[in-house]
Amino acid sequence: MAPPQGQMRPGRQLAVLGAIFVVLYLLVFFAGGASGSFKDRLEPRLGLDLIGGTRVTLEATNSVDGKPPTAENLEEARQIIESRVNAFGVAEAEVVTEGNRNIVISLPGENRDLTDVGSAAELRFRKVLKAADGSGAIAAPPAVEPSPSGSPAPSGGATPTPSGSGAPKASASPSGGQGGMAPASPSATPAPSASASAAAPTPSASTEPVPASIEEQRKAVEQKVGAAAWQAANGLQGPADLTADPSLADKLKPFGTLSPQEVAVLPAQMQFNVPTIGCAQLDKRPPASISDPKQQVVSCEDGVSKYLLDQAKVLGTDVSDADAVLDQTNAWVVSLDFTNKGQGNWTALTREAFNNEGGACDATALGQDGKCRVAVVLDNEIVSSPEIQGVLTGDSQITGNFTQKDASTLAGQLRYGALPVTFEQQEAQNVTATLGASHLRAGLLAAGIGMLLVIIYAFFYYRLLGSVIFLSLILSALLVFGALVVLGRQIGFTLTLAGIAGMIVSLGVAADSFVIYFERLKDEIREGRSPRSAVPRAWIRARRTIISANAITLLSAVVLYVVSVGTVKGFAFALGLATVLDLVVVFLFRHPIMTMFARTQAFLSPRVSGLGRALPARTQQTQPRNSRAKEA
Repeated sequence: MAPPQGQMRPGRQLAVLGAIFVVLYLLVFFAGGASGSFKDRLEPRLGLDLIGGTRVTLEATNSVDGKPPTAENLEEARQIIESRVNAFGVAEAEVVTEGNRNIVISLPGENRDLTDVGSAAELRFRKVLKAADGSGAIAAPPAVEPSPSGSPAPSGGATPTPSGSGAPKASASPSGGQGGMAPASPSATPAPSASASAAAPTPSASTEPVPASIEEQRKAVEQKVGAAAWQAANGLQGPADLTADPSLADKLKPFGTLSPQEVAVLPAQMQFNVPTIGCAQLDKRPPASISDPKQQVVSCEDGVSKYLLDQAKVLGTDVSDADAVLDQTNAWVVSLDFTNKGQGNWTALTREAFNNEGGACDATALGQDGKCRVAVVLDNEIVSSPEIQGVLTGDSQITGNFTQKDASTLAGQLRYGALPVTFEQQEAQNVTATLGASHLRAGLLAAGIGMLLVIIYAFFYYRLLGSVIFLSLILSALLVFGALVVLGRQIGFTLTLAGIAGMIVSLGVAADSFVIYFERLKDEIREGRSPRSAVPRAWIRARRTIISANAITLLSAVVLYVVSVGTVKGFAFALGLATVLDLVVVFLFRHPIMTMFARTQAFLSPRVSGLGRALPARTQQTQPRNSRAKEA
């Protein structure tokens, strides 16, 4: 039988709640990022204090005026620090900005020393000595014969055509456009054979002593690749031509299986000469492994060209400024300003590269005009390798087929290496996996005890109504859990111990709404109304109070989330989320189920329902006549 006109239909609200559950858990099991076993799909994203790991908070300061850095500078720093952290080979590392000067680094499940990741960006200017293919493929492409002038003959004539990758190839020239430079074209660089490389002058390797720890790591790598592979790699005088000696390809194949950390401990000449060591490995080495300016290093450009680089003659601290500007031809260029000392170093480096003093630059490393190139290396990445077309004694420009975005990006990378921005470590937290698991158990135990106490009190005081409280808390917990799983995948929300505390506090908010509703319902029963008529009247009177109380809690959570930092944000977010979902349960389950209970025979018994009895008739007579008539 359909309910009379104007009465609520509890089945509709319950159906809406059921639809919400179905959609939520479809997202849990099948939405983006849901993979693995049934258990894996039900795991929320846990914070470091629950699973163990390392968390470091760095504060950026401006050494000139003490003011916070700009948002752009802070984001540039975050990206560079993130690349350094990822070089550790840690999965799911998180590097985020917090406020206007903090960068927070989180490594879940890992305990690492992150002391150096906040050091100033390591900008280096290194002369390109040799170039080779960096694909790491077993079969190298056929070698391109060099032109009679000794420099590679670029395809397409004297005027280069930008590569299809869209990354502009740069060249360095004096400000004002004097001696404009042609873009270097590494794609036209031949793959030299071992014999050809031997004929070219080979720069002497650094005579710096190898630290004992590095030597031990090299011995471990030697054992991993085998004696035959190690001996073959040591005997190379230049990049090996694997097409000419297939047996050599088999010997050197194990080097392609090394991790970036293992490649980092190899001598620079070996990293360059072994063709099975590719840019995929070199680009992921820890930046510290190539940061020494006194050592020759190997680095890659665009992930395809492998360069042997000379010692760094100009450092990032030598650059005073870098800006993207339009030159006289309305082309975008990057203008470089050096310090007094830096200008002298830059002039000396460009003179050495322009004249190719001592023939240090191999034919494979020369630009289109037969001049040496200088690689601009930021941490582990070559951001540009311009050909030097003159001795630069003043402010210089890096020219090329730049768009405004390309020039601004390069200028930002160059400028960051010399920005007066330093990082001070404000907080460092290392939590072992055992301690994290202990925190998780303690948090869940506290939440369970809190919920159990509320349920025990509810059954003791409200009897049958305690079942409504019990079911409401179970449904709220399922909604919160599903939301945590989905939000962890979609927006990266991480549940921390503070978040669990926020959810425990929300139990009190839920209990308040129960008390408000049920006490109002008992008041209606005491005034002589039947349970069926008392339920809608009590709901109308209690609804505004419940909404107001939850709104105040939600507003407090929002304010706390906005003004706080760190784990306090997790507390505020969890409290706000649980409060919103509690309102959903109040409107779509608690009131509809109470309406259905009011129609049952058990609900009519005061002893079973816990609603109490109506007041005696003599007590009711004390009420004003007009009031009773109005309420009737």
